[in-house]
Amino acid sequence: MSEPNRQTYRHNQLPQIGILLVNLGTPDAPDRASVRRYLKEFLWDPRVVEVPRPVWWFVLNGVILNTRPARSAKAYQKVWTEEGSPLLAISQRQRAALAEEVAKRFGCDVPVALGMRYGNPSISSALAELRDANARRILVLPLYPQYSATTTASIFDAVTAELRHWRWLPELRFVNHYHDEPAYIGALADSVRRHCVEFGDAERLLLSFHGIPEAYFHAGDPYFCECQKTGRLLAEHLELDSRQWQISFQSRLGRQQWLQPYTDKTLEGLAHSGVKSVQVICPGFSADCLETLEEIAMENRDVFLAAGGERYEYIPCLNDEPQHIAMLAGLIDQHTQGWGAAPDEPSEVMQRAIAMGAER
Repeated sequence: MSEPNRQTYRHNQLPQIGILLVNLGTPDAPDRASVRRYLKEFLWDPRVVEVPRPVWWFVLNGVILNTRPARSAKAYQKVWTEEGSPLLAISQRQRAALAEEVAKRFGCDVPVALGMRYGNPSISSALAELRDANARRILVLPLYPQYSATTTASIFDAVTAELRHWRWLPELRFVNHYHDEPAYIGALADSVRRHCVEFGDAERLLLSFHGIPEAYFHAGDPYFCECQKTGRLLAEHLELDSRQWQISFQSRLGRQQWLQPYTDKTLEGLAHSGVKSVQVICPGFSADCLETLEEIAMENRDVFLAAGGERYEYIPCLNDEPQHIAMLAGLIDQHTQGWGAAPDEPSEVMQRAIAMGAER
């Protein structure tokens, strides 16, 4: 009887270290059907929506999936490019650049696979790619600087669920967060400085993080605290005083209270209070996506200007900037300590295997 995810083991192939790079995900196309499939997978995740399944099934399938996909598809159409989804295109460039940088540091090629928590390429396909490269030690690197059960923990769930079907499990390590890594803070600060050199300073720097329901914070999710620490460290790095920067939270869904202050309400309030210029950065996103390119760069720009603001600028995510890639490679260095390459040559391994009865 065949086994699911059966792996082919070759005795003359040396074990590898493999890197699994994971981000949130994206629809396959900016149309209603594709967005509906994506939202169904995303919003059914119990880590994302902590509502009893029978109740949530009726809400999701009876209301949300009949109304939201069309609206979201229109939003995706605004940011879709010739390369397709911005998040996927940027993530693919990150993967390629990171593989090159890691190879330089390790002195040999190291397989780096890209998986999305929802949509394609899947975590399952990315793990299969690493398995085929004989990665016996896998480092999972979620591209979420701040930890949340809704994001980082959900990736852990998906990885371990897939590995339940594997006969021979790899050694596994997992990067939980990097919200206060000096190289990450430095890369953010440099991106702000470059933007100001080109466009000038603004009266206020707004750090907009993706929100989560406030109830999750009270249940023990550290996300809010890690966002606050990222903001504080970035402001210190930029030598900003308390009047020059603040934190807000975006992308709320539903009627329950989410982390506050809300980004759109904050921008509206700033304009009403006489602030004429703002720059917005999203330190919780490693790559530009719908939430940054449409919600922040477009929708919230309109909010600020309509309320009386005069100058609104969005500072892009770190994306595949060399400094960002170097920082991620540094995380890989840090979390793979002690995982040295096997000392034997493939031919020696094969000869011993043949002597023990293995087929050529």
